[in-house]
Amino acid sequence: MHTFNIKLSTMGLFFAVFLSILVTSCSSVTERELDHAKSGQPGDVLYLYLSENVNKSNSAKKLLVDYSGPKRVQKYAEKYSEEIAQLFTQNALSPSLKAAEEVKKVLFEKISVEQASALFALYPIDTAKWMKTISTYSSLTKNDIYESAITAGLDPSIVFAASASGFEDTATPLINSIGLVIYGQDEESTAAVKFRADDDTYWREGLDLAWEPIYGSFAGSIVYLEANTTYHIEVTITDVYGDVVEHTFQTTTKPNTPPIDPNKIYYLSEIYSGGQLDLEALNIEGSADGYAKIIGDGPVIEASSDVLAAVDIGNNSYVMLENLTVKGGQRYGIFAKKAHHIWIKGCNISEYGREAVDIRNGKAYSSPTSNSPINYDSGIYLERSGIAVIEECEVHSPNLGANNWSVGHPKGANALQVWAYHDSDAYRGEFIVRNNRFYGTANHRFNDVIEGRMNTERRGGFVRNSAIYGNYIAYANDDLIEIDGGQQNVLVYNNELTQGYVGISIAPNLIGPSYLFHNYIHDLGDDRGKEWTAIKAGGLLSKPAGKTYVIENYINTDRNGIAGSSVAGDSTFWIEAYNNIILNRLSNNAVGLGIYDKEKFYLSKFVNNLIFNTKINGPKIDVDFDSFVEHYKNHDEVYSSSFDNQPLVNLSILNEFLIPNFTREAKNLNDATPSLVENKFVEINEDDLTKFDNQTKYGLPEVKNNKVTLVGNSWYKIPIEIEVTKDTMLTMTVDIEGSSEIVGIALESNNSLTQSKVLKLGGSQKFGNDLTNLLSEERNKTIEIEIGKYHLGPLRYIVFILDNDKVERINNKASVSFSNIVITNLKNDVSNSNHEILIPVGKGL
Repeated sequence: MHTFNIKLSTMGLFFAVFLSILVTSCSSVTERELDHAKSGQPGDVLYLYLSENVNKSNSAKKLLVDYSGPKRVQKYAEKYSEEIAQLFTQNALSPSLKAAEEVKKVLFEKISVEQASALFALYPIDTAKWMKTISTYSSLTKNDIYESAITAGLDPSIVFAASASGFEDTATPLINSIGLVIYGQDEESTAAVKFRADDDTYWREGLDLAWEPIYGSFAGSIVYLEANTTYHIEVTITDVYGDVVEHTFQTTTKPNTPPIDPNKIYYLSEIYSGGQLDLEALNIEGSADGYAKIIGDGPVIEASSDVLAAVDIGNNSYVMLENLTVKGGQRYGIFAKKAHHIWIKGCNISEYGREAVDIRNGKAYSSPTSNSPINYDSGIYLERSGIAVIEECEVHSPNLGANNWSVGHPKGANALQVWAYHDSDAYRGEFIVRNNRFYGTANHRFNDVIEGRMNTERRGGFVRNSAIYGNYIAYANDDLIEIDGGQQNVLVYNNELTQGYVGISIAPNLIGPSYLFHNYIHDLGDDRGKEWTAIKAGGLLSKPAGKTYVIENYINTDRNGIAGSSVAGDSTFWIEAYNNIILNRLSNNAVGLGIYDKEKFYLSKFVNNLIFNTKINGPKIDVDFDSFVEHYKNHDEVYSSSFDNQPLVNLSILNEFLIPNFTREAKNLNDATPSLVENKFVEINEDDLTKFDNQTKYGLPEVKNNKVTLVGNSWYKIPIEIEVTKDTMLTMTVDIEGSSEIVGIALESNNSLTQSKVLKLGGSQKFGNDLTNLLSEERNKTIEIEIGKYHLGPLRYIVFILDNDKVERINNKASVSFSNIVITNLKNDVSNSNHEILIPVGKGL
């Protein structure tokens, strides 16, 4: 009797499976299946085609033989016609199939290697989904699945990654941001983020993590963080059934300066005697405990064309180059290969690269016998290297300018070339490129200003967890910034970009998400005045498949704002764009479009962007209107024409469109005056004053009648608790005596020096923000400072500064006093979702 029950249950199970398949195969095409067809994946398109046309006279195989749809789909119909027909007949083709575990086991248990290859090729965006299904339910061996994936053209590194086997969740800190990845997730779940600094009691909301379909993860970034600060992060993942799982992280952002080994500080005049500076030959290399540092102190590094690079780091690691002037080098100004932990600061690089000996078809060659045009010569090239900072540098005047598109793809020099795929996974990505000036001239331009190598591979470009911000980038005959390739948590923000054929290229984004926000892209054009688009995307299906966020950029140029370009025959892109201002001045076929999305991928979103073409006096777009939410002033000609062509402008939006962690402080438009004025009088008590960082060398402060006086060489801080907004003002009386290098204050969140938060009121040294004009010729004066320009968010310390490193103690007669310090905050109520508010859009401070 027991045996009979087992057989009956088994028969019942197979009957239920058969019934489920029968019901599914007889049903009409559902809305969900129609949504999938919009994705443009070959499997989705062919599934819908077969569902609508299969009948007694038209078999699936016959329909596939006769298929005459898009060429990119047709090639799969031809190559896998037999397998597609079998999968469709078995009802195992549609990714929208929702079935019980028992049903999936029956459907996929006997799937062949050839059928698996077909599924992998047909659904490039759903790689993770199909890997997981086939790995879980088929009887294929691991090697069978591996081989079928390779046959379908998939990157071997993603085979079996769908189940996140061996993958650890990560929280990767940069200096001002943290990248998160959580594996083993489902597309229909959500991932909410909140975070706080270690010494904060309140949590801040982050932007939800994005679904990443290749590895089946949630990924995203938290931005605008303080350097060298510990953050607590909570990610709440809620699945389609309402079940919740919380993931917690604690990590510390990187400091603004690396640790330096005091025994490995080298002045250039002591180690350089001409020609190439070869760090490997000099055995200059640091360690995790302290970088080796070379300081430029006068000599100019000038190298001939006989050496590959003027400065050759080689594969030495933990190296910092500061204030070097570099000229020459056959290919590169500064070069490293397979290195990590490189810090390049304040260097001036020019006159590098090959020169044209022969011009053929408009392109330059280094010799009459050379088969390849001159290309990829770079001011800085870090090849297969990782974890690097490039800051406050100027790269300009390469020996060769690039050709333009009239004679084919531009070839020529770059300012910076990056290939952040180190041999060791631990050292991949983590590039920070900030506060640099990379520029050509109108008639002598770069190819790309910032270029990534291996554009169409996941190991190409910046790879992951990298940031490009605060830069001025100008004069290219192709892209001003190119982050094509691996783009997981790659951030491009607060940059000014001008005079290029393209502003920022993300074509293709092979992993995602990447973020383009708060950039000022204006007055594009190559050396002919020709341009394509401010943001170039494409290749979602041919080189799958990552999402890019485009948030609160100010684009003011002639031709297009966001547009697709062909990558391996595919111009599909996946973008979510919010609160951007896109102004265009020309109008023609494929010209003057704020958004040009001819493929219309169904997951893209274009929400609340102010789009206006001044030639037609209205918005000009080509989008799927199911994914489009129009800005309420898009048709207001007076308002849309009112924006000046400057880095930062204010956009009126409704409060519901604020983007957590990304939107900068908003101002309420409905109130003629601020709703609250808050004054904070800063009391200075001697017991509260403590030394700041490790800056104080000698000198004790004196406090009397709420006035602090510094002497010697001293930096002292006083604690304060206040939230600084862009409207926050500081008033104080300053009295300076004698000469010094730096006199001023700093606005800090912790006990670590941030140069960008130093407000210099006097002194001979170039450091921080120069506010010496506030005192002019007077040395005793009450001044007012808009401190919201230099620090936003929580303010923990005011630091009083009297710096005199180069003056002997016995000769130092300088002093400074600070008194009558008042901080004024203008607060506005922007909590009502019906309120109009102003948000800053474009490149901020």
